[in-house]
Amino acid sequence: MKIIFLGTPDFAVATLDAMVQHQLNVVAVVTAPDKPAGRGMKLQQSAVKKYAVEHQIPVLQPEKLKNEEFLQALKNYQADLQVVVAFRMLPEVVWNMPPLGTINVHASLLPNYRGAAPINWAIINGEAASGVTTFKLKHEIDTGDILLQEKVIITETDNAGILHDKLMTTGAQLLVKTIDEIRNNTLKIIPQTSLTTGDENEMSLKHAPKIFTETCKIDWSKSSIEVYNLIRGLSPYPAAFTTVNDKKMKLFEVEKMIASHSFEPGYIETDQKKYIRFYCADGYISVKKLQLEGKTQMLVEDFLRGNKI
Repeated sequence: MKIIFLGTPDFAVATLDAMVQHQLNVVAVVTAPDKPAGRGMKLQQSAVKKYAVEHQIPVLQPEKLKNEEFLQALKNYQADLQVVVAFRMLPEVVWNMPPLGTINVHASLLPNYRGAAPINWAIINGEAASGVTTFKLKHEIDTGDILLQEKVIITETDNAGILHDKLMTTGAQLLVKTIDEIRNNTLKIIPQTSLTTGDENEMSLKHAPKIFTETCKIDWSKSSIEVYNLIRGLSPYPAAFTTVNDKKMKLFEVEKMIASHSFEPGYIETDQKKYIRFYCADGYISVKKLQLEGKTQMLVEDFLRGNKI
């Protein structure tokens, strides 16, 4: 079975590597064009391209996915199946090209957390579990028929980076299993419409929209658990932030404490040596690792040696 893989970041590399290790026939890779980055603005290859070049897999890097030359190059590979992981939206002319269609790996248990940031929102919303889903692409984003799913536990100390790595590993193995079942014709396909019948069910679904700057701003009037979940749900990137001494301060590692107090939300308490606490509605957040605007990320003790609040 000839397979074309479409993906860009490290999250996608784990799946591509699992396919190669299981000796699946990946005939080509489609990834983002090289982009200038860093101080010298040198052209940087995507993580997927670097892997493909190392393993001598042909690479396609279209600027536009409807470009005729790209579409013809894609057709020339005569792929039976396409796999897309962490890539941009595909036009129908691309995802509908191979006879077996195109399958996607999504970092949630669909139909919940459709959208661009399922890992972040699962933690922000305080979920105890997430998972990965393989499904067939169709017109509406993340709504295609479900092929396989696997649940992943979220611990109370997991942040977005830790959950990302858990789902990356699980998703890679699930994708390989999905392809095996496609090849053996043993899949039991589940239409998402069968899981979301009626307006009430559709309305009750949780979504995962793109993260914007406003999403990352901490509201200290909320409960300590809500603030704690926001901070770990956005760590290590893009990071939740507050304002201290008229500068933006990003918070990466924190602990929560529920306790009655008489302080205003956002009140800062510090001994100027070892701790910084921000007070919430029902307790406080104790900071372990932070980054002040214009500074590098550091432990709170190191920060307080050179900065006063």
